[in-house]
Amino acid sequence: MTALHILLLIGGYFLLLLLISYFTGKNDSNADFFKAGKQSPWYLVAFGMIGASLSGVTFISVPGWVESSQFSYMQVVFGYLAGYLVIAFILMPLYYRLNVISIYEYLLGRFGQVSYKIGALSFFVSRVLGASFRLFLVAIVLQQFVFDAWNVPFEITVVLSILLIWIYTFRGGIKTIVWTDTLQTLFMLVSVGLSIYFINQRLDWSFTEFLDSEELKAYSQILFTDDFFAKNHFFKSFLGGMFITICMTGLDQDMMQKNLTCRNLKEAQTNMVSFSLVL
Repeated sequence: MTALHILLLIGGYFLLLLLISYFTGKNDSNADFFKAGKQSPWYLVAFGMIGASLSGVTFISVPGWVESSQFSYMQVVFGYLAGYLVIAFILMPLYYRLNVISIYEYLLGRFGQVSYKIGALSFFVSRVLGASFRLFLVAIVLQQFVFDAWNVPFEITVVLSILLIWIYTFRGGIKTIVWTDTLQTLFMLVSVGLSIYFINQRLDWSFTEFLDSEELKAYSQILFTDDFFAKNHFFKSFLGGMFITICMTGLDQDMMQKNLTCRNLKEAQTNMVSFSLVL
């Protein structure tokens, strides 16, 4: 596939995002911009959160981690499941009872203005740093496989990426994000499936040969319980995964705002539990 073909695919993808933004953003009020009129189907929110939680960073980095840590990352995933249950049955009832737009409004009512501003500022700084890193990684991939062929400066690639993201987000608000996250999750899962297929084709293995291969067995250990002081011990990984989820999902406005667009608390909890099981 040439750089031109990749560019056409990316252009078509962003055109689709803009169309979604146009149709989902029509006749929206300010409240709809932030809460989508509380009409988001829970299954769309749940499916879209898969891509929002994993991102391209996970897609690229975690497979490489297997070489050094085997499947110990699954212990962290088990912790994620516990964390999502805490969010669904402790944090979500709180947010829905207060009917907040920003989850940090809880801090305003409970602890005062200073705590509210510190919480909001902490989210803003962490989101800028996290989004910058993800954008940097995506821009590197685009530069490597597309824009280097036409000698486009890396700075232009970054600015163009930011501009395209801003256009479709600004036009439609959170309703657009719910739908585009669903679309991006679909493409990410298709990419994972195609990657596994083509890697397996290159190795010239059948599916059963792949499952029985010595290479797979060498990296297939999941639970590590022998040495408590090892960094990948099950208890540490499980607790780490649980608190990572509570902090990076349950206390993160970017993630929770989509959950607050569900019709009611029951649907939001169904969304969170379903999402945790699928993930």
